[in-house]
Amino acid sequence: MPQFEIVIKDGMIVDGARMPRFRGDIGVRNGVIARIGRIDAADARREIDARGLIVAPGFVDLHTHYDAQVFWDPYLTTSGWHGVTSVVIGNCGFGFAPMREELRERAMLSMTRVEAIPLATMKASLPWDWVSYPEFLDSIERVPKAVNVLPYVPVNPLLIWVLGLEAAKAGRLPTDAEHAEMARLLNEAMDAGACGWSAQSLGQPGRPARDSAGGPQGDFDGTSMPSDVMWPETRMVLARVLGERGEGFIELSSGLGGREHWEELAAVSGAPMLWQAVVASGGEMGHQMRRDLFAWFQSCHQRGLRIYGQGLMNECPLLFTFEYWDLWESVWDELCGPAVPHERKLANLADPAMRERLRQAPRSFRFVDSIHDTVLVSTSSADYKKYERKRIGDIVRETGKSPVDIVCELVVADRLKTVFQTRQFHITPEGIRELIDNPYIIPGLSDGGAHTKYLTGGGYATEYISNLVREREFSSLEDAHWRLSALPASCAGFRNRGILREGAAADIIVYDYDKLGYTFPEFRRDLPGDEYRVVSRGCGYRYVLVNGQVTVEDDKETNTYSGALLRGGKGPATDA
Repeated sequence: MPQFEIVIKDGMIVDGARMPRFRGDIGVRNGVIARIGRIDAADARREIDARGLIVAPGFVDLHTHYDAQVFWDPYLTTSGWHGVTSVVIGNCGFGFAPMREELRERAMLSMTRVEAIPLATMKASLPWDWVSYPEFLDSIERVPKAVNVLPYVPVNPLLIWVLGLEAAKAGRLPTDAEHAEMARLLNEAMDAGACGWSAQSLGQPGRPARDSAGGPQGDFDGTSMPSDVMWPETRMVLARVLGERGEGFIELSSGLGGREHWEELAAVSGAPMLWQAVVASGGEMGHQMRRDLFAWFQSCHQRGLRIYGQGLMNECPLLFTFEYWDLWESVWDELCGPAVPHERKLANLADPAMRERLRQAPRSFRFVDSIHDTVLVSTSSADYKKYERKRIGDIVRETGKSPVDIVCELVVADRLKTVFQTRQFHITPEGIRELIDNPYIIPGLSDGGAHTKYLTGGGYATEYISNLVREREFSSLEDAHWRLSALPASCAGFRNRGILREGAAADIIVYDYDKLGYTFPEFRRDLPGDEYRVVSRGCGYRYVLVNGQVTVEDDKETNTYSGALLRGGKGPATDA
């Protein structure tokens, strides 16, 4: 009788622990790696021929917003198409639990604003069969999953639950009794399986924004998000819970002011902390900022404080149309931002007076990258068809028209469906190299599940290996898999994942190194509520195993739902 359900034969094993690669076999039994070495194929119910292929641990994505998508998409795409076998949800302090019934609509509106998840999609897919955080996890556990899920406790719903909506958004300092209740709720959530807590803290304590933007990443109604105006005392209460439990992980955005507070949180909690975010942007300002951060990270680790940076280094293009684009500046947002009805947008862009406002507005020549560097991907306009795949700046030189007139003519002719491509954060090869060379950077920040109408960041690990390792030779393959799997798994509390060793969960990818890559992003209308999104599929993934079962074969889903809710980092295959 075969000893193993699956044997992966004769692959080049990269174990995730930075050991030198080696050829060998892996035997999988009951969702666990039972043997690594030489295994007779007769001992397997199924043999996977891995000759000429890389065998490595599945990728671990610490920064996603699949809190809604988990209820309608078992593969958590695009991540599940790109070798990601485990994700963390509940990032940035945004989430859906605990949540009183009367605030459900408002919670969805907030998520639409801060993470650009379509409201119609959430209304069509969220079952709302929970109130408390433990009930939320029970609901996630009931749905089919092809990817493992580990949840943070997001701080915003926690603040609202204890303080009430108005007091939380006003940034009122909690009383001792209210702090005690927050600690109780966090303990309850950790008992149920949370991995720690997260918060975006980009404002000032007790000082809500009074402008229409709501601060750096404000709420849908122009008010501040509660975590942006929360007090450092509250963060210390939550950190103390993790310290008392001796477990957990903290994810925070970087706008907290003095670094002494970060260090206090790390010391009190004893937990790894993730600084959001270190961007591989170009220029001396970006370089100086990184150099300063790297020196601080090193100092923290020398003193035993586990503070890491989340590195944004993937260069995936952003595709957008004027139907929806929320990264506008200045007059662009007023005239054609997400809140403007479609017919009004078309009227504004056709109006000569409005075009003149766009030409004259400060910094109006900007989407994310410069408007001159923005690429025309596709149009139905006969006048501009020949300019597809060209930069707006090139079209300006060839036509003599202003960039504003070119964009407006295109969008009006296409009735908002012109597809443009732009860059994010001016990421440069030099900036990427700095992040890769630093031992305290965890790659990622995919934002998977968020900004669905223009972002496909779930393929960051595919790009890391295909571009930064294979093409640019910025890193060894062994180091890449350590950073993409073992390091994030260890920090976030995934038990026995992110590494290939006997006794570890069989979350394994088998891929063709020379063919690894991703498709150019495309629009697809496949979201609940008849909404569209941008997607990019992985290429070269011969097999993906999650908890010992094949979920992807030859870049296609097998409709096998072996993923699990990893309560406390523990899964069905192993509780070690």
